[in-house]
Amino acid sequence: MDSATIQDAIEDCGEKLTVDVWLKRVERRRQLAYTSDYDLCSDQPMSDEVLAKRGSWTGRYDFLLSLLGYSVGLGNVWRFPYLCYSNGGGAFLIPFTVMLVIAGLPLMFMELSLAQYVGLGPAILFKRLAPLSEGIGYGMILVSGMVMLYYNVIIAWTVFYMVVSFENPLPWRGCQHEWATPNCFSYEEEDNCLATNGSYYMSSCLSREQFRSLNATIRMPRKPPAEEFFKNYFLQISSGIEETGMINQRLAICLLAAWVIVFLCLSRGVKSSGKVVYFTALFPYLVLAALFVRGLTLPGAYDGILYYVRPDWDKLRTAQLWGDAAVQIFFALSPAWGGLLTLASYNRFDNNCYRDAIVVAISNILTSFFAGFVIFAIIGFLAHELDTGVDSVIDQGAGLAFVVFPELVGKLQMPRLWSVLFFFMLLTLGLDSQFTLMETVVTAVLDTFPALRRRKVAVVAGVSIVGYLGGLIFVTNGGMYWFQLFDKYAANWSVLLIAIAECVLVGWVYGAERFIGNIEEMMGKRSKWFHRFWVTVWKYITPAMLLFILCFNWLQYKPVSYGRYIYPNWADVIGWIIALTPFGIAIVVAVRRMCTGPCTWQSFRKLLQPSVDWKPSQPRMASEMAYANSSGIEL
Repeated sequence: MDSATIQDAIEDCGEKLTVDVWLKRVERRRQLAYTSDYDLCSDQPMSDEVLAKRGSWTGRYDFLLSLLGYSVGLGNVWRFPYLCYSNGGGAFLIPFTVMLVIAGLPLMFMELSLAQYVGLGPAILFKRLAPLSEGIGYGMILVSGMVMLYYNVIIAWTVFYMVVSFENPLPWRGCQHEWATPNCFSYEEEDNCLATNGSYYMSSCLSREQFRSLNATIRMPRKPPAEEFFKNYFLQISSGIEETGMINQRLAICLLAAWVIVFLCLSRGVKSSGKVVYFTALFPYLVLAALFVRGLTLPGAYDGILYYVRPDWDKLRTAQLWGDAAVQIFFALSPAWGGLLTLASYNRFDNNCYRDAIVVAISNILTSFFAGFVIFAIIGFLAHELDTGVDSVIDQGAGLAFVVFPELVGKLQMPRLWSVLFFFMLLTLGLDSQFTLMETVVTAVLDTFPALRRRKVAVVAGVSIVGYLGGLIFVTNGGMYWFQLFDKYAANWSVLLIAIAECVLVGWVYGAERFIGNIEEMMGKRSKWFHRFWVTVWKYITPAMLLFILCFNWLQYKPVSYGRYIYPNWADVIGWIIALTPFGIAIVVAVRRMCTGPCTWQSFRKLLQPSVDWKPSQPRMASEMAYANSSGIEL
């Protein structure tokens, strides 16, 4: 329906209206952006098809499970245990819990409430909340976009490992392969060698005479076959980021498959992804429980778990530990990325997002804690096999789950079944988070250009193609080094800066008390203790803690490294550009806003006030607001 036809239809409805009829009329006109053919004079409620043009959750638990799947992802399996591993074991649990309570949960609740109140994603929300803060939304979208590029690479890894898990035997078992180095050590091969009265040395079974002739008095470092397979065969890793090398065709195909999966699951928006998460959010818990039970029966598991739960208290004095805990909060609950705002924007107006935030926060920390037990039981087993300490089992890095777990499944009965189940679990964990990262970018495009809503499939396809092309750098020979660079910088400094700006904007500029009033419009009256607690947290505690962590992280900054490899200076410069660009966009947009109008205090204050389009997503409340502002005059 074109604008002239709409205007004619409005003029045909010119009779004097009652308040109720007027409100219904305003509500329908407010929704015209989502419909192409509707009778403006009709008092019948708009159809579900019309109301769903932007999209909404269709099931009772769609949002909660999507939120849980977004927050509980691959980070709980390969990032949280990795941070514990590199920060003195259980000592990391203390700052993680503290940061969750005073930083992660307050930011999560704030963002869920904001987006649910207005029903908008980050691209438009901040523009209406305060025009000067428009760039904050763009910064969030850029963060999600950058993380989306390399996060899907992990999903591509899981696709490859899941496919090759059907081979018999598993391809990473044993050291008798072209990709194995002399440092490769197989416990099974050693047992077979000793059974023949031989000596197992440098991946070979030698006779006693051969071993004595070598005069081997120096103990060689031992690498598990799964690690050798991951680096030498799977990644075909180069010596450094300077040697980007060629695109690994095997990985490029897997990356394409990962993007096809994401596209198919998101092609219908939250309607399709909301149903997929019923399986992807719950299935991983079953596999983790089974792996935990099996891990406890392995020799050395006790030593690994003891290393996990026994904290190194001296580590608590280092800013690096607290900084890693703060960053992990953003990988866990993911505030200031735009994903929480995107998910909540499809909520019912009266949804209890306070309950959802608490449930997901508690579930996240319990899942991370439990996954740590599973991982460290297996690390203890590997340390026992390799006759070394728990803290020196494996190089630190994002490949932890692709070395530790493959070693475990090779020791289980029916190893192929366990391997397929485990990597399918990783796939489901990764997809949940990737869905939201992708949906954040897609929603930003559709909110900014509403006319594209009818072509959402094409928009999702376009974003998927761009994401695939952007991710090809991570599947080259030097791709792992680029992966580590993005992993360190993409969601670090700017995310903290954006989170601080968000707290100041809501707590001080918009007003914490005013915001709590908006929350009460959605969820009913709250106690005065609720008011006092959240006003104090949003205005003082959370921004102060984030600022403290940001400053100490800068003071304790160390350049990125991968194992023993030290990145060149130009790579660190690129890392800093990646880190600061999202917040830099927010500053540039704010300066541009101020320069487009008169440079007066009044105009500056106006830019910090909500625009006329800032209104609740509940049609009735928005219509009542419009009626009050119009003095009952027909629009």
